[in-house]
Amino acid sequence: MSNLRPVTLITGASAGIGVELAREFARHGHALALVARRKERLNALAGEIGESGGIKPIVIVVDLAQKNAVREISDVLEALGVEPQYVVNNAGFGLVGVAASLDRAEQISMIDVNMRVLTDLSLAFIASMARQKGGLLNVGSMAGFLPGPGMAVYYATKAYVLSLSEALHSELGHYGVRVTVLCPGPVPTEFAARAGIKKGLAPGLLTQSAETVARVGYRALMRGKRVAVPGLVNKLVTFLIRFVPHGLLLWAVERRQSQRRAAQQP
Repeated sequence: MSNLRPVTLITGASAGIGVELAREFARHGHALALVARRKERLNALAGEIGESGGIKPIVIVVDLAQKNAVREISDVLEALGVEPQYVVNNAGFGLVGVAASLDRAEQISMIDVNMRVLTDLSLAFIASMARQKGGLLNVGSMAGFLPGPGMAVYYATKAYVLSLSEALHSELGHYGVRVTVLCPGPVPTEFAARAGIKKGLAPGLLTQSAETVARVGYRALMRGKRVAVPGLVNKLVTFLIRFVPHGLLLWAVERRQSQRRAAQQP
């Protein structure tokens, strides 16, 4: 047994799906530690949760792209006498465009946030998640099931998240740690603006609200599901993808991204 108090650690908690995940966990009585760069937004969310009757969350302001980010998070938690029961790796971003034309440093930073830090946090608190009989929720994407010309590095990072999470689901199950990868389709959040998508996010049938995605993710984690894809149509798409020739998938995604880039032109 541990003398440290359990918390749910949520990254990318200042906007979009991260905010809704924080609200969802708080509604179910979890104490939270919220991580992001934007202090004002984190404080506002922590205040909202506290005023609504929940336990006021811990706020940890850190840039996850920095090499020592996980060490900083660990130090804060240790100093406060808490440890993660659940780790929610939600932080991440994407970039629309041909890899050769996008800024290389930004693409490497995307790898850092979407893959390196996610991996570090997934492994850093295995012992505490096992002690607390908790789990790990990694936010992937439907993009992880596809090749992604037009968003090549982003799609590749999400394929990594899917693969890693499925493997950890198998490995960490032996320690009593649940692992779920949440793979939403398009969600109307700040993600689109950060990625450079000004309009034409996706067909409406594929789009889910951040609140719905968070609810699906929470339930899937608590039930010990390996993969959660919100939305019936999205589930069907990810199932059918495995039967489509790879070359056809490449052509279809590249065509879609080309149309999207054209739509951004004034």
